[in-house]
Amino acid sequence: MLMTAREAPKLGLGANLPQFSLLVLVNAFVGGMVGIERSILPTLAEVEFDVAGRTAILSFIAVFGVTKALSNYLAGRLGDRWGRKPVLVAGWLIAAPVPFLLMWAPTWNWIIVANVFLGISQGLTWSTAVIMKIDLAGPRNRGLAMGLNEFAGYFAVAVAAWATGYIAATYGLRPQPFYLGVAFLAAGLFLSLFLVRETHAHVRHEAVSPEGGMHAALGEREVFAVTTWQDSNLSSATQAGLINNLNDGLAWGLFPLVFAAAGLSLSEIGLLASIYPGVWGVSQLITGGLSDRLGRKWLIAGGMWLQAVGIAVTGMTSSFGGFASGAVLLGLGTAMVYPTLLAAIGDVAHPTWRGSAVGVYRLWRDMGYAFGAIIAGIVADSFGLTAAVYVVAALTFLSGLVVAGRMSETLRRP
Repeated sequence: MLMTAREAPKLGLGANLPQFSLLVLVNAFVGGMVGIERSILPTLAEVEFDVAGRTAILSFIAVFGVTKALSNYLAGRLGDRWGRKPVLVAGWLIAAPVPFLLMWAPTWNWIIVANVFLGISQGLTWSTAVIMKIDLAGPRNRGLAMGLNEFAGYFAVAVAAWATGYIAATYGLRPQPFYLGVAFLAAGLFLSLFLVRETHAHVRHEAVSPEGGMHAALGEREVFAVTTWQDSNLSSATQAGLINNLNDGLAWGLFPLVFAAAGLSLSEIGLLASIYPGVWGVSQLITGGLSDRLGRKWLIAGGMWLQAVGIAVTGMTSSFGGFASGAVLLGLGTAMVYPTLLAAIGDVAHPTWRGSAVGVYRLWRDMGYAFGAIIAGIVADSFGLTAAVYVVAALTFLSGLVVAGRMSETLRRP
């Protein structure tokens, strides 16, 4: 049965502001859940569990990255097939054990188990929040929508990282810092279950519009192939996303150890751990909308190069000011890249398989956590922390070259 003009949902941020704003808030709580680990888990591994090797310490990031990547893919497929809201709610339910495992885990293996639950939850909740915002925003403000989404998530990561570092310095590493996770979990689940509404009607409406994107009908295997390697724009975005999260894994897992080796206190490490995602989060309020006006390609390439500079600066210094400068540059570069990559995927993919394309992109992007943890851990154990930092900086610079040479502009101007 065809939808009448009266029944047809409207696309755009203004027309969907209440639901869009609610989803921004939900994503802030999603970000907060991962932020509770950002500043203190590497220290917790060394102090409470006597985990010494860098590769072993970074195992929690590798596990998180693999499980999140796979659930990203699942979220896209299930969201296209059964609806977005059930997937969002399921993600919050799966997160329920995480803060309690982090508070009371008797061995490091239980921390790994917590990160399995966290990775699955993050994949389902964050991916679905992204897809729902793309559904609501329509084609004209896609970059701005992604900027607002990623701002909320990563600013919350920054606040949670700072707060847990402060609480740990004041009260101890466990259990007090992880009380925040219980609050984030309760708030996110309540909003998702009772206030968030399904967005499938918006997808169906956009699918019949002339701005719907490429290839109106693709199967699951075709979407995977097109997004991973066949389409030069989608595959260029996918590899950039993977390398971006490879260096984010470095920042998450090794930077706190770099800062500690320089003699910084736990509260200073917590502050530094918050600067990078904080700058990243706030700057996306500008960069997301900027990509709607200037285009996607050169923001992505330039952002990867700026990230490489920020990582290299961190490797060159041993002072709080130097580390803070590197964190600011890394945050700015990531802000140029993160929402713009999602907007580029939305530019190219047709609404009927857009959720699946976002899932494939986020599958490879978050595999970057695992690759980053393995590469950085092996290099750090073999050649030292500084060598690992420089290797990741070089990979990030090369990723920008791939975008510059292979990707074309995806923004379709009216």
